[in-house]
Amino acid sequence: MELPRQIVLGDKNICDIGNFLNSLKKTKKVSLISGSNVKKIVQKKIEASLVASKIKSSWYLAKTNDQKTIQDIEKKVRQSKSELVIGIGGGRSVDIAKLIGFNLNKPFVSVPTSASHDGIASPFVSVKGDKPHSLVATAPLGVFVDVDIIKKAPKKLLASGCGDLIAKITAVRDWQLGRDKTGEYYGRYSAELALMSAKFLIKNSARFSKKGLQVREIVEALISAGVASCIAGSSRPCSGAEHLFSHAVDKLEPGVGLHGEKCGIGTILISKLQGQDWKQIAKALRNVGAPTTAKEIGLESEVLAKALTIAQSLRPERYTILKEVNMTEEKAISLAKSTKVL
Repeated sequence: MELPRQIVLGDKNICDIGNFLNSLKKTKKVSLISGSNVKKIVQKKIEASLVASKIKSSWYLAKTNDQKTIQDIEKKVRQSKSELVIGIGGGRSVDIAKLIGFNLNKPFVSVPTSASHDGIASPFVSVKGDKPHSLVATAPLGVFVDVDIIKKAPKKLLASGCGDLIAKITAVRDWQLGRDKTGEYYGRYSAELALMSAKFLIKNSARFSKKGLQVREIVEALISAGVASCIAGSSRPCSGAEHLFSHAVDKLEPGVGLHGEKCGIGTILISKLQGQDWKQIAKALRNVGAPTTAKEIGLESEVLAKALTIAQSLRPERYTILKEVNMTEEKAISLAKSTKVL
């Protein structure tokens, strides 16, 4: 099992990042990977902290997560002879840093500035390429979170993170189906840990609706879900047919909705197929301000229907409820209408 060695959550603690890195591994040089907006927000404080801790740094901008961008940055990181690769930002920058660290056999540190998905502490990366699903890389050596920075990120990113959390309900049920139908290994502990994050969200969604989303609690739940997949050694406890639906939408209509938003909507649809309480899931998503309809994310009914019919084919070796349903576009539309997604 590869697990993060240290996870730090604090408020206005970005100035301590140099000390954090040295506590993980005495280091002289690091490579920082982020987007341009994030760099503007955190560069001065991070660089001042690194200088105070006698750590040299090189900064690289991740404009997209396609193969060419990753290869270009990877080449520069290799030449820089950095000892740590640090991903600062949302999903893209953290994923790129994770993959480059894995490819160069260098430790990776996750510094999320938004909480839109559970990749901040998991060993999995999503990159644009032939395979629309996640690749296995390596778990972060450390995770460093300044809650104050995440609070300032757009609210829809945090709501998207809630969609990725609630997806564990259908993902774990799909894993149980895989165990029962194919004899696949099922990790009871990692499954329960992932489910706990989703159940926590459902249980507290009414409170979040009244008092606002509690950033620290949601970040802790996302980190816990990421650790569940570290323990399982696969994305099984966190990713089932609802994620395949999200990846299928990505393939058909790139740029529609955030990952967690599509996973949340996918969870409503898939939970109905599994015979679970889809109404409870939809209510919890509404309470946290996450979309529950295709219209809210600009997803056309034709694309939704097609996505549901091709979802399982994206990962044929993974057993999900979609193996048991002869999904047609007519059935997909009927399912979406019955769950008020359409």
